[in-house]
Amino acid sequence: MPQDVRDLAAFYQAPLGQLARRIIQRRVRALWPDLGGRRLLGYGFATPYLRAFPDAERAIAAMPAAMGVIAWPQGRNVALLCEEDALPFPDVFFDRILVVHGLESAEQLRPLLRQLWRVLAPEGRILIVAPNRASLWAQVDISPFGQGRPFSRRELDWLLRDVLFEPVHWQRALYAPPLKSRALVGSGTGWERMGARLFPRMGGVHLVEATKSLYAAARPALPQGAKSALKPARDGFKPS
Repeated sequence: MPQDVRDLAAFYQAPLGQLARRIIQRRVRALWPDLGGRRLLGYGFATPYLRAFPDAERAIAAMPAAMGVIAWPQGRNVALLCEEDALPFPDVFFDRILVVHGLESAEQLRPLLRQLWRVLAPEGRILIVAPNRASLWAQVDISPFGQGRPFSRRELDWLLRDVLFEPVHWQRALYAPPLKSRALVGSGTGWERMGARLFPRMGGVHLVEATKSLYAAARPALPQGAKSALKPARDGFKPS
């Protein structure tokens, strides 16, 4: 079931959501320390993270129709509602694309990823934050990361390469247990350090940065269990 924008907004206003935002945002900003003069697209529910990029030439938030949309930022609105398989932007328009809460509830992943490929500039980068199938966060529905479709690293790698993205950087984040405990929320940074050292595969989310490839490579083997997540594209778009 698609996540509702009101539920997502409420999560990020609560202490656990604020902790998740701080931890993930720190990783995202470390990967992209300078977006001066670049065009940034946030797809899914990326608005809590877009505020970290005041240096971007422009930042636009696109939310899928099934999710709904809220105005962002306050005082002026650059958020819009869109269809997964028909993003309302010109080809090669964005230098960076940040996807948060965009894949786990997508109706069809390949058409969405093809659209993101289409609007990304040739030298651009896409950064996807997606629930880690092996984590506690994916097993309970206390947060948006426990709803919808979680992914293994192998599944994400296959999905990206299948639509001509080339993964270049992998990280995991959110090692604190997904509990509504003020003490736990307050010790989130310590959990990150300890978890990354002792349980590196158990982070709540994958962060994968990828570049845009212009040439099709040999397709890797389809991960076991991934067939239900992939459906044929409805459009006739082929990257060129």
